[in-house]
Amino acid sequence: MATLFLLLINSIATLPPTLLAAPHPAASPSSSSSSTSAAVIIDELIRELACTTAAGGRFRTDADALALASTDFGTNVSAPGARPAAVFYPSTEADIAALLRASNARASPFPVSARGCGHSTRGQATAPGGVVVDMASLARGGGGSSPAARLAVSVDGRYVDAGGEQLWVDVLHAALAHGLTPRSWTDYLHLTVGGTLSNAGISGQAFRHGPQISNVLELDVITGTGEMVTCSKDKGADLFDAVLGGLGQFGIITRARIPLVPAPARARWVRLLYTDAAALTGDQERLIDERGGGALAGLMDYVEGSVLTDFQGLIGSWRSQPPSSFFSEADAARVAELAKEAGGVLYCLEGAVYYGGASDTSAADVDKSVEVLLRELRHARGFAFVQDVSYVGFLDRVRAGELKLRDAGLWDVPHPWLNLFLPRSRILDFAAGVFHGVLLRRQGGGGGGGGGPVLVYPMNRGRWDAETSAVFPREEEVFYTVGILRSAVAGGEEVRRMEEQNAEVGRFCAGAGIPCTQYLPHYATQAEWAATHFGPGRWDAFAQRKRKYDPSAILSRGQRIFSHPLAPACA
Repeated sequence: MATLFLLLINSIATLPPTLLAAPHPAASPSSSSSSTSAAVIIDELIRELACTTAAGGRFRTDADALALASTDFGTNVSAPGARPAAVFYPSTEADIAALLRASNARASPFPVSARGCGHSTRGQATAPGGVVVDMASLARGGGGSSPAARLAVSVDGRYVDAGGEQLWVDVLHAALAHGLTPRSWTDYLHLTVGGTLSNAGISGQAFRHGPQISNVLELDVITGTGEMVTCSKDKGADLFDAVLGGLGQFGIITRARIPLVPAPARARWVRLLYTDAAALTGDQERLIDERGGGALAGLMDYVEGSVLTDFQGLIGSWRSQPPSSFFSEADAARVAELAKEAGGVLYCLEGAVYYGGASDTSAADVDKSVEVLLRELRHARGFAFVQDVSYVGFLDRVRAGELKLRDAGLWDVPHPWLNLFLPRSRILDFAAGVFHGVLLRRQGGGGGGGGGPVLVYPMNRGRWDAETSAVFPREEEVFYTVGILRSAVAGGEEVRRMEEQNAEVGRFCAGAGIPCTQYLPHYATQAEWAATHFGPGRWDAFAQRKRKYDPSAILSRGQRIFSHPLAPACA
């Protein structure tokens, strides 16, 4: 969830750079006043960096480049207030460091943001009036670096060194060439390493292995002051922890060392339907409890779930397209009838068991595991669907759905997503009020047929590293993630309606006293970030790290967390 799908950037970056600055828009009210002055000096900056031996990168200031850099997956609209003064295409990491040092040298430092695939949903990777760094440019080589050197597997060391601009799908294939694989993934692999590690990186493996930020051995980081640092838990641990889940506030990740394990070859993919939330969540919790889960403990390698307010949402879900449909036409008719009997809401437990290849699990072992699962789980009998697919096919399953939507012209639309973390003790209250309330009331309320998956699945708190910057519930051993992943196909009024739905979910939680934490968060003011997202203790630590690693508040101002100048530390 924060990087991009906008593949146009690859072709745009190969065009001759335009070095004459375009007219600069007025800064948005939310941006720092330094944005205007940054626009004024951008021509001077281009000339300065173009003459230095360290800066081998190129700038573009033409309308196409600026429009793309002010657009992301969430809005799919080029927002004038998010428009940068220039886009920078670095050849080496040193180019980025030189850019940051140039900003620090100004009396009014201009903002700089790293952009991977543009998969942020609220303009987090924008740099109003400043410079957006096109990270994909690093992968194309130049400046003496080889593209192959940006993605290197150590078989003996059991790790892969991946540039921050590398896509996880390419990391997967590089590791599989040696019979190895990372342990923790996101559900969509066409995101950058640096992007997901700046948030958390979660999916159905997180209950066992933790998020992606809990599966990193070492980082190369360029801090907000332009310092190039190699850090780990053993060296520079504070910066290492700050950057992981740090929302791009402390440094730009240019390399990550990811641990590898022996790779399986196949996945037994299971979908089970439920008619009530208690049965679903109870089974999910037994599956992720690897010590006290009884016969189900440890049987699945991947555990997720979804909420179906329309049975077509499962059959046509873009994020989980199998090679062939899980359902026959007769199955679809039965699912529709089950949904009607259940009052319009069904639940789906989605899981997988890996086997074959370099793993120590055989097909016979998986057959026995699935037999136990189907016997012990409390799903609606007769509504279990199983497929056998390749390990790669399972991990990269969302790509097929994406391509179908692209072909239909339905991918590049606004995505007003809402992602929340909730304590285990309140998930059923949330389900009653939101899944059976807010979502049902607003379903079909006009707006042109948009929709999308609604995810719900648990994770074990102990698999998350509390020293990182990531914010997650810490009061209970198990917490849930809920993702309301809508696509506003009609735009305009439909976007407004979905945003209002998200706001209604927030009001319900506040009224019911359900604590919730945003994942891929968005707040309009620093006060909201401090009080609502972080809370006093964690905010103080976050702000202290900002003053240490980015004292001029140059990085990722699109998040609207900090502006220049930073507020002084409290005495």
